[in-house]
Amino acid sequence: MTQSQTRVLIVDDDKIIVESLIEFLKLEGYEAIGAESFAEAIASLERATFNLVITDINMPNTDGFELLRIIKQRYPHIVVIMITGYGTIESAVEAIKMGAYDYLTKPIIDDEISLVVERALKQQSLIQENQSLREALDLRYNLDNIVGHSYQMLKIFDLIESVAESRTNVLIQGESGTGKSLIARAIHHRSDRSDHPFVEVSCGALPESLLESELFGHVKGSFTGAVGDKVGKFKAANNGTIFLDEISSSTPVLQVKLLRVLQERQFESVGSNKTETVDVRVILACNEDLAKAVESGRFRQDLFYRINVVTIHLPSLRERLGDILLLAEHFLKNYRAESKKEINGFSDECMQYLQRYHWPGNVRELENVIERAIVLTKNRRIEVSDLPENVIQGAQTSPQNEDVFKPMPLKKALEEPEKRIIEKALRANNWNRQTTAQLLEINRTTLYKKMKRYGLEIDPIHGG
Repeated sequence: MTQSQTRVLIVDDDKIIVESLIEFLKLEGYEAIGAESFAEAIASLERATFNLVITDINMPNTDGFELLRIIKQRYPHIVVIMITGYGTIESAVEAIKMGAYDYLTKPIIDDEISLVVERALKQQSLIQENQSLREALDLRYNLDNIVGHSYQMLKIFDLIESVAESRTNVLIQGESGTGKSLIARAIHHRSDRSDHPFVEVSCGALPESLLESELFGHVKGSFTGAVGDKVGKFKAANNGTIFLDEISSSTPVLQVKLLRVLQERQFESVGSNKTETVDVRVILACNEDLAKAVESGRFRQDLFYRINVVTIHLPSLRERLGDILLLAEHFLKNYRAESKKEINGFSDECMQYLQRYHWPGNVRELENVIERAIVLTKNRRIEVSDLPENVIQGAQTSPQNEDVFKPMPLKKALEEPEKRIIEKALRANNWNRQTTAQLLEINRTTLYKKMKRYGLEIDPIHGG
């Protein structure tokens, strides 16, 4: 934002001060407007948008503190600077506590007001940037942005709503690529911790020797290469949420430390005797059945019981085939905007191939396939030829083609086989409706209605 686009409202019952500040700020390149009373200031705020308000504290009838309170309540994007001719430490502290950016005393020095205004507007820019980032995060991790209308996903959405505000540990289980990180972030952003950090750690991606240091930090000299103190992820996530992915890969020693931090929210950094205490919500994830890992002795039973309070089982994509079309359209919309291509959708044959494929990489693999197709296609629709060869071959040879259940009402599912049976019966009887109705053991009127519904009214060979 340029200075000429910046609007400043000056509020003071002293007309000379208002006019002098307006003149000075206009010379500095700002757009400045004056108000000589509380009521006039409120009217100006309702009529126009301002970036900054400079207000006197001591005014007749209603003081500047009340104006500050209203601005913070109704116009939180506006930065406020308070001025007074009777400055005290108490009033300065009160102004800052109520949300004022700064506090100046009269007489106002030009260089001083110029510097404070410049800094205050930088603060206002940061407020707007943070708000934009928060809105972007809210949009990205909003439940509406997690695509799925299948029964399994609707149950998961309800579970997220139920657990978001609690401190309860959550375990997310599901195959790789099913969206465990997305669910964890959705829980965090719907909780009262959303203003605080969300810290993600992929336990399987770090060497065993470094994982403990990564989680709990270390002090200088605690091991070779520890050239300074390091803050761990648990401390970095204080007051927020830590998401531990691939938790099943943790070592027995680390599992003991995790059990303690989950029970007591306390730990020691590597090489330190100082106990750290944190307030952190813990969400964990793994792509295998932890109960089986406990049975095999690879995972501590007491730790399993501690984290298995609320468990969210994410279904694989092949278990929610009804969502493939929704997900494909969602990814098409996102990547189409990036590619700036006019792509109208998918051909029917392409969609059939997508629904027949086994999707071992789940939602992540589907997203990659759609992104690739958009980049490479020269068509107005995504065709089968735009899909990777492994998807085409997998869809053609998949044993699930005939046996897979595609979610739909039973009445609709029965329509296609009923149509085929009626058509075969008509052909066998040379399209004689009376004979066909008798063989199918239905009356002639019922047969005629079904023929009409399925478009079988006319013999395509004999024309009757």
